[in-house]
Amino acid sequence: MGMNDLPVLEGGFAPVARELTVDLTDVVEGEIPRDLTGMHVRNGPNRRFEAAGRYHWFDGDGMLHAVEFEGGRARYRNRWVNTQGLQEERAAGQALWQGIKDPPRKDRPDAPLKNTANTDVKYHAGQLLAMWYLGGDVYKVNPTDLSTTGRLDMDPRIAGLPISAHSKVDERTGEFLFFAYGKEAPYMHYGVIDRHGALQTFMPVQLPGPRLPHDMAVTEHYTVLHDFPLFYDMDAFAAGRHKLKFYADMPSRFAVVPRHGSPDQIRWFEAKPTYMYHVANAWEEDDGHGGTEIVMVGTPFRVPRDWRGQVDAEGFPRLLATLDNDCIFYEWRLNLRTGQTRERVLDDIFNQEFPVINSAMQGFKTRYAWNVLMARNTRPEDPRFCGIARHDLLRGSTSAYHGGVDKWFSEPPFAPADGAKAEDDGYLVGFMWDAAAQASFVTIFDARDVAQGPVTRIRLPQRVPHGFHGTWVSGERLRRGW
Repeated sequence: MGMNDLPVLEGGFAPVARELTVDLTDVVEGEIPRDLTGMHVRNGPNRRFEAAGRYHWFDGDGMLHAVEFEGGRARYRNRWVNTQGLQEERAAGQALWQGIKDPPRKDRPDAPLKNTANTDVKYHAGQLLAMWYLGGDVYKVNPTDLSTTGRLDMDPRIAGLPISAHSKVDERTGEFLFFAYGKEAPYMHYGVIDRHGALQTFMPVQLPGPRLPHDMAVTEHYTVLHDFPLFYDMDAFAAGRHKLKFYADMPSRFAVVPRHGSPDQIRWFEAKPTYMYHVANAWEEDDGHGGTEIVMVGTPFRVPRDWRGQVDAEGFPRLLATLDNDCIFYEWRLNLRTGQTRERVLDDIFNQEFPVINSAMQGFKTRYAWNVLMARNTRPEDPRFCGIARHDLLRGSTSAYHGGVDKWFSEPPFAPADGAKAEDDGYLVGFMWDAAAQASFVTIFDARDVAQGPVTRIRLPQRVPHGFHGTWVSGERLRRGW
């Protein structure tokens, strides 16, 4: 199969070959805010070597794209994450792995699939951390020049552990909270690394079998781990094949554990069956009766149903396989006093994913969330991130922006203005591909009024391929090193 036989290798998806470092001066709309100081970094797939087989968007080698802002100026830099797999392929001058649609390498039990570290990026202990959604070694990257400096394996207990992409950093304490999942009992682990890099807490989390959790949630005192009833078809799994199945008769389950707790303190809560990639935030509230309720909000799939209103269990896994998101904004309330779960829809008007908040408030009650609008796929494996929705949870209202069918936005992390006084006092910084102009732009939104569209657009000297998650690292955090 050639490079251009799939949507996810064409247009804005296609990989780029150059690693650049350039000052950005082509401001085509507005101006760069002078009260914006820090660094926007986004991770995503960028295939270095063409490989035989059935390419999937998630297969590309990790590449970080960064824009540094200070005093009304901006500089762009991009670098591959120099993973072990990419090092081996560079030495060989060719691809050595196929992708997730093809059989894993049987000659490499240590690396049957290539850990591309292409999914998420966070800042912890003075380093950027690049992570992979299937779980694996976490790669450390120097924020100054985006050079890969090593792996997060300072403690033998986590060396080689399949750590998930969606670990969390508590910006108030500097702690890195993570979970790992795999195909062998106990199937999940949970841990906390302090801001100096020492593993403080580490424990097994026993699951009934191999699962496919994607994210986690944290509050000031608790961590919430996920067990959704969409995972392997166990008959196929026993035969060595990876086929997904939605078990509509099983509940969603959430494990609540004190941040620095132990396995015997894990409490399980049940909820309606669904599947979710991403959490927006979680926090603790008084339940009004002397107890604590954990509130968790995120963007689960709208469970597909047939014309009779029955759950389409066969169709659900196909949504994931074809990258055809149909997601809503949702809330769960886990009551630690009663052991009961309450849940409700926050917004089912917009198809939305990739939620972001003011990350300095992660784990504490937030009023606002900004979610990426998802267009309906026009063909399989051709997702479109078409705009941004701003949710006001206090008012229960939503405003949104999209720039037309030719625009493709990336997840835009919240960047607080220098000296910000309010939760939403700042900007949303991200990348945007304009298919009509055949160019990529840095876009800056006023976080308080996304409906007006970008207040600033800066043309980039090369395309930024469509990608996954980003992070904002303020100048203050860069200076203090955590």
